Amino acid sequence: MKIRPATAADAEPCCAIANWVIRDTLATFNTEEKTPEKVRAQIAARPGRYFVAEQAGRVLGHAYFFPFRAGPGYRFTAEHTIHLLPEAQGQGAGRLLMQALETAARQADIHVLVASVSSANPAAIAFHAALGYVETARMPQLGCKWGQWLDTVFMQKILTPGIPAPDSAANPR
Repeated sequence: MKIRPATAADAEPCCAIANWVIRDTLATFNTEEKTPEKVRAQIAARPGRYFVAEQAGRVLGHAYFFPFRAGPGYRFTAEHTIHLLPEAQGQGAGRLLMQALETAARQADIHVLVASVSSANPAAIAFHAALGYVETARMPQLGCKWGQWLDTVFMQKILTPGIPAPDSAANPR
């Protein structure tokens, strides 16, 4: 299993994986499938922040991180997405992708990495917990898909514990 930064050539397999998750699972509340062009743009917009798991030349999963919220107060917090094909689950690809994401996030001065997980995906909750993510909120009925109300479980991991907050030139007082 090889983890590497995604390239424009990975747009189609990453798109196929994302669309499988959208179309066939409750892991995301999104119901609009992506296009290869949109995924290509996402990869281009996240240099060093979008990774693929590849085995024997086949992309089995992808993961990336992006700003959690707008505004300078959130500049040290990012949210991530990780998707794996069913045959790649339980084979270590997810753990390797998360290690690459966390390393890249630390290098980008990200202090906290957030997972927003569907309550209908208990395997993802267990996966994140095994990697040190802690459930910090459960928002009931936040999403709706396939005629069901679904909860969102927020989990987070502090990547740089013990690091003091940086000085800020802006003081609201």
